[in-house]
Amino acid sequence: MCQLLGMNCNTPTDVVFSFTGFAERGGRTDHHADGWGIAFFEGRGLRHFVDHEPACASPVAELIRHYPIKSKNVISHIRKATQGVVALENCHPFVRELWGRYWVFAHNGDLKDFHPRLHAAFQPVGSTDSERAFCWIMQEMAKSHAGVPSVAELTITLRELAARVASHGTFNFMLSNGQALWAHASTHLHYVERKHPFADAQLADEDLHIDFARTTTPDDRVAVVVTAPLTTNEAWTAFAPGELKVFVDGRAV
Repeated sequence: MCQLLGMNCNTPTDVVFSFTGFAERGGRTDHHADGWGIAFFEGRGLRHFVDHEPACASPVAELIRHYPIKSKNVISHIRKATQGVVALENCHPFVRELWGRYWVFAHNGDLKDFHPRLHAAFQPVGSTDSERAFCWIMQEMAKSHAGVPSVAELTITLRELAARVASHGTFNFMLSNGQALWAHASTHLHYVERKHPFADAQLADEDLHIDFARTTTPDDRVAVVVTAPLTTNEAWTAFAPGELKVFVDGRAV
């Protein structure tokens, strides 16, 4: 299965520390070597990087490790292919536009016999079950709401849609439009909320630690969501199977 990483903050924050450990799972500390990607929201804009090379050896991943892009919403993915060949067009996260906003989606799992009817507005470019699921979710959201709904309204819609897709198999996913981060677990997802008083954190996949108290202010809040905990000394909370959570301004709401 693939690996997911998401970050939601109340102020633009860089994801370098978490991504450094996460990228090691792309072929070095784990076997997810079939590509990777990351997307950063900056206001209404988006920076989007994908590569079909393993994240642990990708020059693009090395750029991200040393380029502290600050964002309030980040989604990253390391791929272990189950459906679709190893190719750039099959690398997550995927991006679409709806209601004048970018939407970013990444999926971990395997969906069986999932071939929904898709309208012309949302069609997959690659050959993954993940991109098909994303296109269908976008299509159904567009049918359910005339314009951008509130986060609470959209969460209700997504909870219903996620359950329908999850009936076809494992459906761990992350979705963001730059306003919030939605995360759904069929099997494994964990999250941690970092807030004042900040403490030291030690990566599980790399000999690296950071004292967040030196790089934050008392008002900062950061929520990190990941397939398996990234650090060894923080209190990560596991999602329940079938649970959808939404994070706004660095906290679960």
